[in-house]
Amino acid sequence: MQQLKVCELFAGVGGFRLGLENTGHFKVVWSNQWEPSTKTQHASMVYEARFGGNNHSNINIENVSTAEIPDHDILVGGFPCQDYSVATTLKNSKGLIGKKGVLWWSIHRILSEKKKKPKYLFLENVDRLLKSPSSQRGRDFALMLKSLDDLGYAVEWRIINAADYGMPQRRRRVFFLGYHKSSTLYKTLKKTSAKQWLLQKGVISSSFPVENSSKECSSFVLEDDLVSLSNSFNVDEKLSPFFNSGIFIDGKVSTLKTTPSYGEDRIILSDVLENGTAAAELFIPDTDLPKWEYLKGAKKEVRKTSAGFEYKYSEGSMVFPDALNQPSRTIITGEGGKSPSRFKHVVQTKKGLRRLSPLELERLNMFPDNHTKLDGISDAKRAFFMGNALVVGVVEKIGAALFQKLKSLEK
Repeated sequence: MQQLKVCELFAGVGGFRLGLENTGHFKVVWSNQWEPSTKTQHASMVYEARFGGNNHSNINIENVSTAEIPDHDILVGGFPCQDYSVATTLKNSKGLIGKKGVLWWSIHRILSEKKKKPKYLFLENVDRLLKSPSSQRGRDFALMLKSLDDLGYAVEWRIINAADYGMPQRRRRVFFLGYHKSSTLYKTLKKTSAKQWLLQKGVISSSFPVENSSKECSSFVLEDDLVSLSNSFNVDEKLSPFFNSGIFIDGKVSTLKTTPSYGEDRIILSDVLENGTAAAELFIPDTDLPKWEYLKGAKKEVRKTSAGFEYKYSEGSMVFPDALNQPSRTIITGEGGKSPSRFKHVVQTKKGLRRLSPLELERLNMFPDNHTKLDGISDAKRAFFMGNALVVGVVEKIGAALFQKLKSLEK
């Protein structure tokens, strides 16, 4: 079986590309990365330095003509988490209007305009996607599923915490795969029971084994058009109807609570640390330690708003310094910089307490060492990249399982 051609959207510094190309079964033929909030396109600079500038686009994806994107087998990307509501449909048009700048609809536009649609989709987002927004729990995900159904795709999804499968960071993300109705995988899914697919026979279950946490799948149908769905789905309900695993095919949702099944070796925080070579500026001065301890500690205090309104504020304590014998907490975009923070990682070393280095943050996402090190790229920006990135190992395992599933179906 030949390599699958990949279109990578919202590429960042190339996490999807690394994971897929590590398998040897995928080749990126076109990529796009655009950061609207900055004039200098730092992430794109890193991407081009590591993978070359050929077939790489560094303009707003909303302004990219579909004709510029070559045909491909699989479209991948970790798209921004936004409000995905639909305002209205366009009369006498193929498309629809979501809120301006909501980039899910750019994916939808590309898929709808492509004459030769990719047979497979591999997408990633934060796990709260399955229960947002708070006023209509699960609406955003329902819109995505229904819009893909309208374009001829079935979808399977799973919320995966990388640390549950031996990887070095506790990072929960929802990964979903789409299969076009023209693919053998779609036809195979259609002939398989939802529960069998989710627990044993699916692509994700073969790469990340699970156990059943509930007796039967919960099932329901998404019947409305996108605009009606946007306005009426699960209004004022407290819980999302989507569990952490599920499939959607021919308008029907089947979703199941599953738990990870993994008993192998694990990578912990101490495994990724630089041993005695960390830069001096990472160490916390004694004068700053009280501020760190305050931010990390439990609080019950009265605070005042800018308007003078007083309120009671409380929060629990955090482990300080971070435990070295476990996978790390989730990396955040504000991990860099010297300023004390409740959420930045701090580790105890023989030389004292210090923050994590950019190289260590890369290792927590399973990137190659110094992948983001480049002239003109600050350490704070490198940390920002990793806060936005995904765990490469998750992509690699799902990509390998997808290829093997396709290869087995060819026989």
